[in-house]
Amino acid sequence: MIFLGISTSLSLPPFNLYLINFFTFSFLFFFLIKKSGQQKSNFPFFVYGWFFGFGYFASNLYWISISLTFDQNFKFLIPLSLVLIPSFLSIFYGLICLFFKILKPKKNLSSFFLFSLIFGILEFTRGSILTGFPWNLIAYSFYNQLETINITSIIGTYGFNLLCISLFTSPALLILKDYKKGLLTVFLFLVIFISFNIYGSFYKDKFNKLPEKKLDYKIRVIGSNIGLERFYKKIDTGLVIQDLIDLSKPNLSEKTIFVWPEGIIPDTTIDELYFFKKIFSEKFNKNHFIILGINTFFEKNGSKSYFNSLAVYNNELELLDSYNKVKLVPFGEFLPLENILSKLGFKSLTNNYQSFSSGTQRNFIDISKQNFSLKILPLICYEIIYSGKLFNDYNFDLIVNISEDGWFGQSIGPKQHFSHSVFRAIESGKYVVRSSNNGIAAIINPTGIIEQSVKFGDSGYVDLKSTKKIQPTIFSKYGNKIFGLLILLYIFLIFSFNKIKNE
Repeated sequence: MIFLGISTSLSLPPFNLYLINFFTFSFLFFFLIKKSGQQKSNFPFFVYGWFFGFGYFASNLYWISISLTFDQNFKFLIPLSLVLIPSFLSIFYGLICLFFKILKPKKNLSSFFLFSLIFGILEFTRGSILTGFPWNLIAYSFYNQLETINITSIIGTYGFNLLCISLFTSPALLILKDYKKGLLTVFLFLVIFISFNIYGSFYKDKFNKLPEKKLDYKIRVIGSNIGLERFYKKIDTGLVIQDLIDLSKPNLSEKTIFVWPEGIIPDTTIDELYFFKKIFSEKFNKNHFIILGINTFFEKNGSKSYFNSLAVYNNELELLDSYNKVKLVPFGEFLPLENILSKLGFKSLTNNYQSFSSGTQRNFIDISKQNFSLKILPLICYEIIYSGKLFNDYNFDLIVNISEDGWFGQSIGPKQHFSHSVFRAIESGKYVVRSSNNGIAAIINPTGIIEQSVKFGDSGYVDLKSTKKIQPTIFSKYGNKIFGLLILLYIFLIFSFNKIKNE
């Protein structure tokens, strides 16, 4: 089972060997069917699923432990993180197999739909409960198949994930010698995914024919490679700012909005940045705005609060607007049970003082000047990984995502992180501009096409000068309600096939 889980990881970015899932999922389902007829005890099925999940998560989330190498105080936790994190996430896969054994119908076709349904629901649960961690859903296997994943503009990533599980599991019916039903089921899901591909091609062609609207202010998205030692060593903040300005190459005659990465300015809060006004005023002018990631500090009645923020400044470093990150990374940005664990010497990874506080809500930021207005949806770092929870109002222009991917090192982590941006662009029907330090910076259009990018390991910038506007996507209107309808359809199919005598 561990080997099956490890093999399944090869289907994910950056490898995308999605064909391997036809083997791993079919074998897993076949194994569970055979064992259910041989074993009356339920608990072994939890163990089977847990081992599959452990192989899967241990092999594709190993990079989390790299974040512990930057602080000597955390290095002793590296072996634990390599085991504990996948062990916890594997519980969901254990529950998938356990619930399947408990609820399994007698007929194979009904069992097939039940397995897919339980898997899809537990993956949604994994991405929702506690703080939620919807990383590396099986749907991301199709990351490179842009025409196919454009269906997420209608059914969303969770709905697509449910159908992916069914597609990959369907050959198991042939292995179980249900040849007629197996062939029909495999054929059905192949037709469904071919239709997704046809829809995606039509959707892309329709988008390409839309008229372009030139932006009054071009958006310059920065990709940098400034080392994380700036957090742990006394590095001159002015030098970091100068490096970013040099990388941005501001032209005083061009109207430009510069987007810098998350938390890029060391040892400086949103108010303290004003001390560097001279540097900015010399390099930027009234035609320029700067969006960047920085920390915010508040003190009220003796209580101190720190926020991971996205801030918008003009060339005089006047703060125009800001957003405080809502979805924080456990242990990275906040320490669960901090009152207890802090006494044991634990602290959050990304700052040296205390846990960040969570922002109360995600509001649009409107950058306006005279006849110009740009309304953005701000997302900081891994807030981009959440499907269906990013906005309620479609009335904005584009998504701005800033990130610090240096915590992942030279692993597959930054590429996995970036892949979520493609899915969010398609779901929302909006352009995503992504600025990253030690990661991938890019401009992604609403069909998921990466129009420009600063590749992983490189430094530079990309410019967004014009956009095409599409109608609100079905998913942006209804969110995961579409996934709920698919759940009801699967329940109907399970009961319907279970009642057919010769199913």
